[in-house]
Amino acid sequence: LLAATGAVTGVLVLAGGSGVVTVPDALPLPVVLDPTPLGAVFMLLAGAVGVLASLYAIGYVHGPSASRTQWVALAVFLLGLQLVPAAGDVVSFLLAWELMAGASAVLVLAEQATSAAARDAGLWYAVMTHLSMVAITAGFAVLAAAGGGTSFTDLARVDPRSGTAGVAFVLLVLGFGAKAGLVPVHVWLPRAHPEAPSHASALMSGAMVKMGVYGAVLVGVRLLPGGPTWWAVLLVALGAGSALYGILQAGVTSDLKRLLAYSTSENVGLMVLALGAGMLFTGAGLHDAGDAALVACLLLAVAHGAFKATMFLGAGAVVHATGERDLDRLGGLVHAMPWTAAAFGVAALGAAALPVTGGFVAEWTLLQSLIAGVRPDDRVVAVTVPLALAALALTAGLALLTFVKAYGIGFLARARSVAARDAVEVPVSMRVPMAVGALLVVGLGVAPGPVATVLARALGAGGVQQVGLGGVRLTGLHAVLDPTALLLLGALVAVPALAVAWSAARRHGREREALGWGCGGVRDSPRMQYTATSYAEPLMRVFDDALQPSRDIEVTHVSESAYLATRVRYTQQIEDVVEVHLYRPLVAAADAVADRARRVQNGSIHRYLAFSFTALVVVLLVVSR
Repeated sequence: LLAATGAVTGVLVLAGGSGVVTVPDALPLPVVLDPTPLGAVFMLLAGAVGVLASLYAIGYVHGPSASRTQWVALAVFLLGLQLVPAAGDVVSFLLAWELMAGASAVLVLAEQATSAAARDAGLWYAVMTHLSMVAITAGFAVLAAAGGGTSFTDLARVDPRSGTAGVAFVLLVLGFGAKAGLVPVHVWLPRAHPEAPSHASALMSGAMVKMGVYGAVLVGVRLLPGGPTWWAVLLVALGAGSALYGILQAGVTSDLKRLLAYSTSENVGLMVLALGAGMLFTGAGLHDAGDAALVACLLLAVAHGAFKATMFLGAGAVVHATGERDLDRLGGLVHAMPWTAAAFGVAALGAAALPVTGGFVAEWTLLQSLIAGVRPDDRVVAVTVPLALAALALTAGLALLTFVKAYGIGFLARARSVAARDAVEVPVSMRVPMAVGALLVVGLGVAPGPVATVLARALGAGGVQQVGLGGVRLTGLHAVLDPTALLLLGALVAVPALAVAWSAARRHGREREALGWGCGGVRDSPRMQYTATSYAEPLMRVFDDALQPSRDIEVTHVSESAYLATRVRYTQQIEDVVEVHLYRPLVAAADAVADRARRVQNGSIHRYLAFSFTALVVVLLVVSR
């Protein structure tokens, strides 16, 4: 009901409705809810994902996570997700933000009683989410001091070209980027998403990380429009780096939920890249390209909410049925779990940005804006745009490889474990939300025109209109996307392929098939199939320097001969390079400082009184000035 109410409110605001709710006695300052069309987009997104996740949770939640605490945390989390984009001033925004962050931390710890990994993930998430809160609060405080008030109208009075605005922008991008899972402040995400219950993972990836994107759009487009060029270049660089790093890590991991978590960093990176490109083009006077890039940012957010929520729900169904997240121990689920396999497969098409899905429409719009934004007479644009195009193209290719691996290894071929072989389909209450999510993925690709025009109006952007039954025309860029034509083209390709497959199936009943290179034998053992690790090995070797894997080969020889082996064991471990080289040294340094600071606490009452007296003197000196 909470999620549905938020979604309905978003629809009403996008339809032209308005209204303000003020709670005067909630805090020393009043709490104000005043949703704008931009906020309404994210309310609708969070509400839709919340409805699917809540229905799914009815059949999914069991064991330790079935406690009243977790159910209450889910409701509070959904409430916070709705209040963040509805907030009308800084105080309300921060209150809703902390509500959302605290409730999501409880959900991450749902399995902490039985899982040490969940406790570790909860600690990382708690630290990073509070550092995010500190940065956001500091950024808004700087703007509020310069604008003379805490309302968004007061903040919008600050000159975006001033040094104060620059400091606030960096702090806010850091804070919102941490919540969105943007590299390099993403380290909580590949830990928290796999350990949280899958309905919570779907909400966190499908809705919560978008609140970080909403914050960045709010600052860059509504509060501080017309900022200096380096703001836009910073966003493009962060977005491109996050997209490439996230999809590389996703491509080489064999943990299904960890793969989806890193893929979220990739998707958020593309959203931030689109936002930066929109700001860059608008500042350079290329308003049509800028508007298209900003619309692409929101299209990416909406499409990601649909396909990533569906994929996390599908991953949860796999865990529910098999108890496994390791792709190397899955396989054959397309027969045992056809509903889950179909929904996950459609969502994987969206994540790989293939026609006709919402992911394809969003990346097509971003591509068109980047192509139209090439401007040789502006050096910054001339250098930035080709690099952004290269990052987008490489990310798209790696995403295709990643999700072919995720679906092919996880659902096709033969089962690689007893748990996968004995899997059964999940209950109807879990199947229906996955099916609806898959339909949304396709619906956003078949009829993107109405969605794109609504998003353009929410941004106040022109140059985007519906064409035909549901196509999109970027009028200023002379680009048209007609899904109907794509469907017809797909049918022309698919019909002959299906005819050939049907003919081969008929012949298969009369002929015996054997592998020529197998001496007439058939590969019955699942050990003879590709695994997720072996599938990603070429990618690992190409990007070896960036991923820095650790490998170990252990060979056990026959006692009589050094040339014959009885056993060969190969292990490969991949760690997050950013965590290893940035966060672990910082944690070690903090531990060292804390160990030295502990010497101050020696139990002497005289020393503690001296500390208090010194602090009092310092305060009096400051006040006296």
